[in-house]
Amino acid sequence: MRTLQVLIVDDSALFRTMLQNVIHEIPGAAVCGSVSNGEQAIDTVARLAPDVVTLDVEMPGLSGIDVLRELRQRRLACRVIMVSRLTAAGAQITTDALLEGAFDFILKPSGPALRQNRQLLLESRTSQFNNIRQLLSADTTEVVDGRPTAATHISAAGEQPPRLIVIGCSTGGPDALAGIIPDLPTDWKIPVVVVQHMPAGFTQSLALRLNEASEVHVAEATDGETLTHGKVVIAKGGAQLKLSGDVAGKVVLRLTDDPTENFCRPAVDYTLRSAAAVFGNRTLALILTGMGQDGAAGCRAVHDAGGRVFAQHPEGCTVYGMPRAAVRTGTVSEELRLSEITPRLIALARSRKQRQR
Repeated sequence: MRTLQVLIVDDSALFRTMLQNVIHEIPGAAVCGSVSNGEQAIDTVARLAPDVVTLDVEMPGLSGIDVLRELRQRRLACRVIMVSRLTAAGAQITTDALLEGAFDFILKPSGPALRQNRQLLLESRTSQFNNIRQLLSADTTEVVDGRPTAATHISAAGEQPPRLIVIGCSTGGPDALAGIIPDLPTDWKIPVVVVQHMPAGFTQSLALRLNEASEVHVAEATDGETLTHGKVVIAKGGAQLKLSGDVAGKVVLRLTDDPTENFCRPAVDYTLRSAAAVFGNRTLALILTGMGQDGAAGCRAVHDAGGRVFAQHPEGCTVYGMPRAAVRTGTVSEELRLSEITPRLIALARSRKQRQR
């Protein structure tokens, strides 16, 4: 695999130096440039054509999202990793950037120990760069278990519709969700639970942005709330989300501090297990773009309960990691390109109306 060329953009000289030193420790990555503002960033990307840009969210002059939009407008091809502080403003701008196609984001370490901060940066950057390097060197035809993947088109006529849809995603997830949730119709009735790998604060920003763009109501999950027909609930960052049935027949959302799974909290596997236990064969799991294999074990639980599992087709995935892991379980009945997902869900919902007539 070729060496990744990385451009660092940050108005803090201290952070630029720290990040540069960290990248030097990552095999297969090299710093090709380091600049302090957005204007320099755009000129340098055009001149050096880096593979990756680490882009500070909050800078004087052009902000990080301004730079991202300009790069997209000029069609300058590079993977952009937003660098954010854990603040309300930083979370909102970072979420906007992810919805506009940024590859991923990192949080600026804020601890007092310099060595620990460097280690956190090293671990997170190594994982992201490995995924980007694999993307750049991957064959355009994705093969899973020796067979080419292909979108499956199945008629919704006579199908039993789900009573719950659980969507799991990670890297590239916000952008994918923006291509699904806003297209759900005003009369949408099936509750949707989204588990997106994000820290606390960022999931609320994601819910707010999706709600502004959608006809359906989108909100971050709160502990003890009742699952509502037609509402889209985003699992809260930093907590596990569990679905529980109560004696009145309602389904209640519980936020827990149970341990991380697959290094994630919220974890897709955790939520899918509880969904399968409550909704059984009326559960639909949909695994979208993301690193790692979170969701694969949960898909088995849904499948074993008689439910249905869909996965995003590799074509258009930011990272075909989580969908690949789901497909390899043998539980995925349909692989759908992003543009096919919402029409498929709407067809399932309409089959519900037909059955009720």
